[in-house]
Formats: sequence, C-alpha cells, structure tokens
Amino acid sequence: MTPTLVRQHLSRTAEASRADLGARARDWSEIQERMLVPLYEAAYERLEVGPATRLLGLGCGSGLALLMAASRGATVAGVETSCPERLTLARERLLPEAWATRARAGTRLVDGPVDSAVSEAPPYTLVTAFEPIGCLAGDSEGLGELLASATPLAARGAPVVLAGWGPPERCATSAVLRVATKLADPLRSAGSWRPARRDDLEEVAQRAGLRPDGSGRVACPFGYADLGSALRGLLSTGLFDAAIAATDQAQVDKEVAEALHPYRRRDGTVWMPNMFRYLIARVP
Repeated sequence: MTPTLVRQHLSRTAEASRADLGARARDWSEIQERMLVPLYEAAYERLEVGPATRLLGLGCGSGLALLMAASRGATVAGVETSCPERLTLARERLLPEAWATRARAGTRLVDGPVDSAVSEAPPYTLVTAFEPIGCLAGDSEGLGELLASATPLAARGAPVVLAGWGPPERCATSAVLRVATKLADPLRSAGSWRPARRDDLEEVAQRAGLRPDGSGRVACPFGYADLGSALRGLLSTGLFDAAIAATDQAQVDKEVAEALHPYRRRDGTVWMPNMFRYLIARVP
C-alpha cells in the first residue's frame, strides 16, 4: 500500500509542477513579454524589417517578437530550448492553424538544436537574440552557444541583434533583481545579479566572431496594473527561481513586494523606468 501512496504523491507533485510551469509561461506571455515591445520595434524599424526579411529568433519565448516581425511581412523562425511551455504558446500564436490561413506557412518553431532543426531553410537575413543579458553573472554563456549554431545559417553580412540591460542607475528593476540574489546566493557567486557593463554586448559579439555595426538605447518601462500583476510578471522571467528554491515562494513574494513599494503609484499601479541597449553586429 505504501508504494501506491508514494506513486500517487509523486504524480500529483509532477502534475502541479507542470501546471506551475504552464502558468508561469502564460504570465510571461500575457504580462511580461510586452515590456520589451519598444526594443523590438526599434530594432525592426532600424533594420527595415519587411517582406524581404527572413528572421531567425533565438530564445523566442512565446513568440511576440516573431509575431511583430511577421506582421511586417517577414518570414520567421524561432528557437526556444529553455522553456517548452513558452514555445507551446508561440505555436498557438504563429503557426498557420492559429491564423486559419496559409499566410504563415513558412513559420518554423523548434526546441532542438538550431542547425539540425532549421538548416534546410534558405539563409536568414536577420538573427535576433532579444532576451536581455547583463543582469546575472554568466548569463551570456548560453547565448554564445546559440550564436555559434545560428550564424552559419545566416547570409554573409546579415545583421545579428543582441540585447542587454542598461546601466543600473537607469533601470529601476535592478533594485528588485538584487532581492533575488540576496535570497538565493548571499555570497554572490556565478548566477548572481551584477551591474550591466558598457561592453557586455560587444564582448559577446566578439566571441561569436561577429562585427559590431551600430547600437542604440531604448526606454522599456515595466508597467503593471497592480502589485499582483507585477509579482506574476517578474517571477515569470525565471530570474527568481533560484531564490524560490533557496527559501520559499512566500518569502520571495514578500521581499519582492517590499522592493516594489517605491514604484507603486497612488492608483495601485506599478511603474519602473528601465533603459535597454541593443547591438547590431554583422555575420562575416
């Protein structure tokens, strides 16, 4: 009888875990992902994304940036290896059956290796990596591996867009991210919060063998309808997962809520000004 009870317990735990991951992905899609829309728009406008564009999005999340490019006429493909729940939402947004049309028939969304999944396509004319780096130690390491796989699939001279957090004094959210580090890793080892450096993106480009060709800064304020939405949105980023594992959900919620207090307005909304940076680099 005991083994049966154990199996049932593990099954319920697994189901709850999957449900939590699904809810987290939905919070990302419905609350947090839109905070970076000004960044996407600035890059697309500068690079004149349109019907002639073949875009490969690395770390495409739930697909909002790809959807915006597709609305400009671009053919898009996305790779998301870290969160299959987000990729499921991207498929709902972007695949032809979601549109009841064949207009998006060229869309490809994969969760496997970049080269094996999309190498049969014609060369891409634009590669994007919009997930910002520069707030956690070592957060660019996985990006380097993705770029190494993706750049051989791009046309010679094609632009690659990298994104990063701006200076901490221009990013109100930095104060909240410090809470994650304090709870998860008081010794501040690898994976801890750190201030963004001016050359973070250039260093990634250099390691990937890309040639920098311009940059820009974009204001991306994080605005939420209320404190609950702010908590859900910020926790959906995954940046607080280590803190939750080291303490518990209630403790993280409490301390993040306290850190958000200076940014709450009289009407209950939460508003945090942030500045993000993007780098355009070219495939040699």
